[in-house]
Amino acid sequence: MNSSVKTLEKPSLEDVWRWLADVPDPEIPVVSVVELGIVRHVGWDGDELVVTVTPTYSGCPATAVISIEIEKQLLRNGVDAIRIETQLSPAWTTDWITDAAREKLRRYGIAPPVDGVSCAGALKAAGPVVCPRCGSENTSEVSRFGSTPCKASWRCCDCLEPFDYFKSF
Repeated sequence: MNSSVKTLEKPSLEDVWRWLADVPDPEIPVVSVVELGIVRHVGWDGDELVVTVTPTYSGCPATAVISIEIEKQLLRNGVDAIRIETQLSPAWTTDWITDAAREKLRRYGIAPPVDGVSCAGALKAAGPVVCPRCGSENTSEVSRFGSTPCKASWRCCDCLEPFDYFKSF
């Protein structure tokens, strides 16, 4: 027996989740892919780490970048057997965004999604969209299409500032 051979232990799933919590969303870098609820599951399949992701929508152009950044983060932390799986069902929902991420979006200047809006309300908010700059509910939609497909363009009728609204899905 060669005593110089060192057995490497698999990192704990808690460590893996912590590492993934440091992977920023490529389109909104103030929130992580974990905070957005994009990372759905992490687990070991033998010696291979399996990370399951659900994109914010099936055609999201950032999905490939997210997978690459997840893999890079895990490699940096010593995990070299990685499988990233995409899961489309159940579909991602803004209900999976953490409260901390909602606050980060607001501070970044993006109105977070209105709570309790079903898929039918995805194109238009069911409740008041609060201006992330001044807190006014006196806002109006400028365009259902914003800087990315998951956002709409709004403006505040009080402070007159434009802002993005993260659509509810």
